[in-house]
Amino acid sequence: MRVVIQRVNHAQVNIDGETVGQIKRGLLLLVGIKGGDDLAVVQKAAAKIAKMRIFEDEDGKTNLAIKDVGGEILSVSQFTLLADTKKGNRPSFIEAMRPPKSKELWEDFNQELVNAGLHVETGEFGADMKVDLENDGPFTIVLDL
Repeated sequence: MRVVIQRVNHAQVNIDGETVGQIKRGLLLLVGIKGGDDLAVVQKAAAKIAKMRIFEDEDGKTNLAIKDVGGEILSVSQFTLLADTKKGNRPSFIEAMRPPKSKELWEDFNQELVNAGLHVETGEFGADMKVDLENDGPFTIVLDL
């Protein structure tokens, strides 16, 4: 599993001109599920993200987790995160888990974040999405499990 975590001031996902998910301050998560991932992996990722201290306290130090700042999450499924670009010019996506299992695990991941007490908005699995965001920092982390 690979998750690109972006701290944002706001973010939204549009499909065919319609907003399907929108947050204010929080985290935009681009989520790639790879072959071999299971429920234990997505649970570990969700727990880590929920507790990750990447928001600044009153002294400007990154000591606060998303819940501490009342932040929200926008989760977007993105199999292209698992692209293999070592050979040739055309990326291979062979490591990405195929639907419907990948969709199920992405939904499980989102539910684990909700279970951690977070407000979660999502894109739509498999849709052609337009993601609009304002990075805060920018502060971007890649979580590989």
